[in-house]
Amino acid sequence: MKEIRIHGRGGQGSVTAAELIAVAAFEDGKWSQAFPYFGTERRGAPVTAFARISDKKIRVRSQIYEPDYVIVQDPSLLPGVDVASGMKKDGLVIINTEMAPEDLKLNTPAKVKTIDATTIAISIIGKPIVNTALLGAFAGATGQIRLESVNKAIKDRFPGKVGEKNVEAVKKAYELMSR
Repeated sequence: MKEIRIHGRGGQGSVTAAELIAVAAFEDGKWSQAFPYFGTERRGAPVTAFARISDKKIRVRSQIYEPDYVIVQDPSLLPGVDVASGMKKDGLVIINTEMAPEDLKLNTPAKVKTIDATTIAISIIGKPIVNTALLGAFAGATGQIRLESVNKAIKDRFPGKVGEKNVEAVKKAYELMSR
């Protein structure tokens, strides 16, 4: 089983990102689950969402304390939130920032990759909503979900032009992370 923790802020689509990971994994024939962790926070407050992917039925229902993967949607969380808490040594942290991984000085044994998902989202979608671009980055960096499955999940969730633009952002991020 692979466990994914997503850190973002209210309104950035962290919960939607977790749901889309789970749907894409299901499209790939895997077992999956997604769930959020937040209270009555307002827009902009820190939010955490979780997803699990497995070849077998998933019986655990707890939060994810030792993730294989972490996705950070907003780099402004880094000073106040320990996004790498519990990371597995062979894990991967994907952070939305234009900074190089070594410049972040993140305290983790896991590998850290960065991508400027904000610029991708603004240039393609027209808004700084980075969740779908980061899904493309996750798919490209990990191979845990197929690009085609991510695209189908997005088109089902966001039909029409909105879905098409998000799929384009996914593809761009996927290509950058697959290198």
